[in-house]
Amino acid sequence: MTGARVTTTVAELAGLLRSAEPPVVLDVRWALGDPHGRDHYTAGHVPGAEYVDLDNELAAPPSAEGGRHPLPDLADLQESARKWGVRTGRPVVVYDDLGNTAAARAWWLLRYAGVAEVTLLDGALRAWRAAGLSLETGMPGAQPEGDVVLRAGGLPVTDADGAAELATTGVLLDARAAERYRGEVEPVDPRAGHIPGAVSAPTGENLAADGTFLPPEVLRKRFGGKGAAQGARIGVYCGSGVTAAHQIAALALAGYDAALFPGSWSAWSADPARPAAKGDRP
Repeated sequence: MTGARVTTTVAELAGLLRSAEPPVVLDVRWALGDPHGRDHYTAGHVPGAEYVDLDNELAAPPSAEGGRHPLPDLADLQESARKWGVRTGRPVVVYDDLGNTAAARAWWLLRYAGVAEVTLLDGALRAWRAAGLSLETGMPGAQPEGDVVLRAGGLPVTDADGAAELATTGVLLDARAAERYRGEVEPVDPRAGHIPGAVSAPTGENLAADGTFLPPEVLRKRFGGKGAAQGARIGVYCGSGVTAAHQIAALALAGYDAALFPGSWSAWSADPARPAAKGDRP
């Protein structure tokens, strides 16, 4: 994935939407503990954007083995993508209202499934508003059906055993908030702590104050300080495989490829045979 474009600016998207062949725009309005994503979408979204339900379209049903947001079945994802209007060769731009920490799940899944031109709207909806651009309200009319054919394997994944191995022989980054990494709080998963050997790298630290990604050279320095290097084997996990996708996007901007552990801490902590570490140290 290194070298592929990761972001689109607000100005670029505004221009593309005025073109004869606009991209598919996906609105992934989701936040942990907030079930009102569709309501937020109908209250105001980028004109022409399609609403994406993260819990139901970007994940399979939760399970102890797969965690809170297992990867969706590829046939189900393809059906959803076609409903959104995704066509072969048509670019896709995704955003949310949370610094792209939720939208990155759609970005990652579509890239994983072989869609080549998928980018995140840098700065997300906040940047669109800040530019004074108009919002559309309500639900859109039906999109023409897409024809995209999805195939798994476009981005690397790992499982719990692979994550444990990366923590000792490679670099395993924990994208959750630092207090969850340390095990001081655990609001949703069975146990507190982190995978032994994992390094704390909170997703929020990928962003500048305005919600855009930090410059690539700054991200390169950030991840380099956590053990990333050219040729290094890197894995990322979070609570349930959502914000870890944002970390993978930031790593790509910095020039690093990384594997996602989809089950993340929600699956790891549900297995009593898996150890948990606490505190600041890996």
